[in-house]
Amino acid sequence: MTNLLPASPSNSRMTTYSFLFSVLIGAGTSAVTPLYHVYQELFHLSPAMITFIFGSYAFALLATLLTLGGLSDYVGRKPLILLALLFNVAALTIFIFADSGPMLLAGRIVQGFATGVAFPTLGATILDGDKARGSILNSISPFLGLMIGTLAAGALVAFAPEPTRLVYALLLLVTIAGIVMLPFMPETTSGRPGALKAMKPNVSIPRRALGPLLKVTPLNVASWALGGFYLSLMPTLVAVATGITSPFVGATVVSTMMLTATASVFIFKALPPRRVLFIATNSLMIGVVITLFGVQQENGGLLFAGTAIAGLGFGSTFANVLKIVLPLAEGHERAGLFSAFLVESYLAFSVPAIVAGLAAPVLGLSNTAYLYGAVIIALALISIAATRNNLVESPAAS
Repeated sequence: MTNLLPASPSNSRMTTYSFLFSVLIGAGTSAVTPLYHVYQELFHLSPAMITFIFGSYAFALLATLLTLGGLSDYVGRKPLILLALLFNVAALTIFIFADSGPMLLAGRIVQGFATGVAFPTLGATILDGDKARGSILNSISPFLGLMIGTLAAGALVAFAPEPTRLVYALLLLVTIAGIVMLPFMPETTSGRPGALKAMKPNVSIPRRALGPLLKVTPLNVASWALGGFYLSLMPTLVAVATGITSPFVGATVVSTMMLTATASVFIFKALPPRRVLFIATNSLMIGVVITLFGVQQENGGLLFAGTAIAGLGFGSTFANVLKIVLPLAEGHERAGLFSAFLVESYLAFSVPAIVAGLAAPVLGLSNTAYLYGAVIIALALISIAATRNNLVESPAAS
């Protein structure tokens, strides 16, 4: 078994460090969202190439999760955090000097490696140091990162010089600062033997966590599929639906979703998970309907309103699944289970969005959005049927 080190002020410092750099990694992954249209025009990229660049990140992330996602349980957290930050340095450097589609593709692949190492390792480190608040911190860190990255990149693209470089340079400086600080941070687990065996690709789900995870899967898939659509195609859809082509406006719509997703973690944290699932399901459905009506009416206000409501469902779904599932793992199982959860989430995040990107030139972006929304609503309805009875809740979730 992994031996967790006693709680201490230094472990609290490590929790803060892990949370901040989990946000940073998330910000880096979303910074490209407002730039897709810029890259398409600048490098003369086809829609298929843009879609391939978007999807390459997710598949690199999944490959990394399946091999390195649980490794910090065996060799300690700090070596894997260092590896993630070094990957992030490499990815951001590639983006800074990118001058073609293949370089963007390379940057996104390396960024997928960084995220695949960082999220399960930093998530486990946060829980090592603060079990009371760890689930909440893990719930909000991706949304904060996605919001900050999208909004900052959108603002810099619209109002600052060097729009395709500045945001990456700023993220690179912060990443280097993290590498410099890491040696002064404490290790939170002593590890255990079996590291090489742990790198064999597998999905590690403890038996006691499997049932609850399966029951919430339809809603989890629906929410992450919606997130993937927003981060890949929503800025373009905003431009098509409203005629407003500013990258900042499209980024603001995406950031609205991430802001309300973050807020939902605190709004619903005192409610039982089963009730939160019901609220989340309905928020997703209502939000999607209002958003699609805004597209049909070419109304930016409805787009923002629907996005805000859908964000409540997106955030509360993610937080609630973590609240139910992660406490069911022992310390030595935690990073592996978190990896399994992220595999499911990022498959849902990437594959439907890639399909939508390929369908958009054939069906039209608006029609693709209507079909995409219908699938999300169908999954939400399946979720209601799956969770209406006998949802297992962990003691920590009650």
